[in-house]
Amino acid sequence: MYLDEIRDLCLSFPHVEECQPFSPDHVVYKKNGKIFLMVGLTEFPIRIAVKCDPELAVSLRADYPNAILPGWHMNKKHWNTVLVDGLPRTLIEDQIKQSYLLVK
Repeated sequence: MYLDEIRDLCLSFPHVEECQPFSPDHVVYKKNGKIFLMVGLTEFPIRIAVKCDPELAVSLRADYPNAILPGWHMNKKHWNTVLVDGLPRTLIEDQIKQSYLLVK
């Protein structure tokens, strides 16, 4: 997935806002004011931080140890960092959708 595809998917969900509260190099997507995804604009391969059910987070890290890691600068129990390059598109899209749904 490319940055524009990640952006389009995030903005396709209801009540989503795009902002850059931390730096001009990172974009944050929020649902009702709460972060569900963060992406670096200058990091390659592309990395996204997504919220994740704690049990699923551990399972995904075990299944994809080189591509799904504990959340960088986030609560490592509830967040994963996903290296987009090389992962199945459906897995990435599912992680983004699940993150969105976890934010109340």
